[in-house]
Amino acid sequence: MTATDPAQNHPGAIDLYAWPTPNGYKISIALEEMGLPYTVHPVDIGGGDQFKPDFLAISPNNRMPAIVDPHGPNGQPLSLFESGAILIYLAEKTGQFRPADPAAWYGHVQWLMWQMGGVGPMFGQAGHFRHYAPERIQYGIDRYTNEGRRLIRVANTQLAKTEYLAGDYGIADMATFPWLRLHDRYDIDLADFPHVKRWIDAVAARPAVQRGLLLLADKVRPASQAMDDKARENLFGARQR
Repeated sequence: MTATDPAQNHPGAIDLYAWPTPNGYKISIALEEMGLPYTVHPVDIGGGDQFKPDFLAISPNNRMPAIVDPHGPNGQPLSLFESGAILIYLAEKTGQFRPADPAAWYGHVQWLMWQMGGVGPMFGQAGHFRHYAPERIQYGIDRYTNEGRRLIRVANTQLAKTEYLAGDYGIADMATFPWLRLHDRYDIDLADFPHVKRWIDAVAARPAVQRGLLLLADKVRPASQAMDDKARENLFGARQR
């Protein structure tokens, strides 16, 4: 892995504040794909790390991931929150996965925005109503699962025409893959979406993606392990407000 040990000093490494979730994986995958050294700082969102003042100074929306690049624009440190903004920044910083042709670049940006505005929020809500809500609300389950299925259908239609979401592999694929690879979690069968299945397999086979998915692997909560009350409060309770 390109990731470095936070206990050591690694001048020039980007500081990645994250937890092993789909949004966290977006950035670890991108850093691996771009070959950038980075130091991982765990933000235990179940333990309430997202509310600590030091983290809020970097990410005022109390959400991870966030980064601090010690060598940002004009050589000055730069902190960024919001995974989409981080992905655009890293592509522009390195010139990788950033087509020179403006039309091609905005093709990648539009599919990234599709993920940010649709896939993440809708699948996040589907997961909440399916796995975390204190009571089973069928309307919520159906509403967000159906919207997730609609979004996969959109992707399937696009991927019938292109190898990756915007043609060539890029930041939109890095952002979308960590969510759609969990389709089973939302009871969505890919038998009806063969182009998405082909795409998931292709992205999953990339070595940098495999390394990115090792982000804080020892912190991943097994699906069979119930969430405790403290974690539930930190993630969904009044402390958020």
